[in-house]
Amino acid sequence: MYATAVNYSLRVCACRFCGTPLQNSMVDLGVQPPSNSYLRAADLNRMEPTFPLHAHVCGACFLVQLEAYHAPEEIFSDYAYFSSYSESWLRHAETYCAAMYARFGLGAGSRVVEVASNDGYLLQYFVRRDVPVLGVEPAANVARIANAKGVPTHVGFMGRATARKLVADGFAADLLVGNNVLAHVPDLNDFVAALRMMLKPDGVLTIEAPHLLRLMEQAQFDTIYHEHFSYFSFSAAERVFAAHGIRLFDVETLPTHGGSLRLFGCHADAARAETPAVGAMRAREAAAGLDRLETYEGFGEKARAVKRGLLSFLIAAKESGKSIAAFGAAAKGNTLLNYCGVRGDFIDYVVDSSPHKQGLYLPGSRIPVHAPERLRETRPDYVLILPWNLKDEIVGAHGYIRGWGGRFVVPIPRVEVIE
Repeated sequence: MYATAVNYSLRVCACRFCGTPLQNSMVDLGVQPPSNSYLRAADLNRMEPTFPLHAHVCGACFLVQLEAYHAPEEIFSDYAYFSSYSESWLRHAETYCAAMYARFGLGAGSRVVEVASNDGYLLQYFVRRDVPVLGVEPAANVARIANAKGVPTHVGFMGRATARKLVADGFAADLLVGNNVLAHVPDLNDFVAALRMMLKPDGVLTIEAPHLLRLMEQAQFDTIYHEHFSYFSFSAAERVFAAHGIRLFDVETLPTHGGSLRLFGCHADAARAETPAVGAMRAREAAAGLDRLETYEGFGEKARAVKRGLLSFLIAAKESGKSIAAFGAAAKGNTLLNYCGVRGDFIDYVVDSSPHKQGLYLPGSRIPVHAPERLRETRPDYVLILPWNLKDEIVGAHGYIRGWGGRFVVPIPRVEVIE
């Protein structure tokens, strides 16, 4: 059955961190299916469950968030995303491991634990340096891949109960890693409390998460989807971690995912000096108005402007007789296509490098997913890059489309045809 906006509008939504009623809208992206719920051919004559995709901002702590409409087990138990299919992401992980190994003096007597470790994409580089590791990954199908490549992985969700068990089993962390997991947590307080439990007294926590400031500046509304429950500024993250005894002592900005933060945390009483980057980031966000509700009120119009621009381009291209394919069966692309109402009448198919998505159909739009070789077979005039954060990687690997006059198109923050 369809979940209707009428039913959910009767629910009182409260901030998952501080409990304040959520009365301030940031952007309403309509009613959509979960962005990673890819369809098989047998599913095409059935209805898909859909849920409101409406981001609110808390008027007390300024945490941007969605209400949770389904349990994490429904999303992550059998997951379609495998990190190792992105070469740029693997390079990012390898560079990180080398930097942390050197900065914090890790070695054979250390323990590195990664939460939401996926297919071992990151921990494999610590294994190569003979540093003991443990992955914690809720998706059993993904964890099997990690174990097969020599990355020991515990299947489960991180929370107080899991942390208690792992610490009792000797897996407290010298370095605790969480890349692109903080947004995926519906029970934020339980999760952050568990991170503190997992961390040795002198241990270091690093968290990477898309930066809300960049999301807002670049109209990256397509990074909003149901499995991303929360969206973090540095200031909001600092409040959340401080409430659970973790002090953020350093921060770095990263280009990944359209602009991310790497947060460095330690126990509140640990003897680690705060770097100047922390104060600079606080000042930057204050200057951008992230502590004022009116700053968030105009974001909906940015999303609508992107929608109008993309639809105008697609309509003009089709009226000119052009063929259009898409690259990357990404969750963010599904948010974009479903918000804009784009279906197979505009886009013939999407290609993706992951064999785990090939042969499936995108949720909502029901556009078929093929292997990248399909591009050479059909020679589309335009290829719309849905994971725009991987634009350089995709254009570099598939520049052969220019051989038949094809061109790449990026939709965010505005339509750009790459010549």
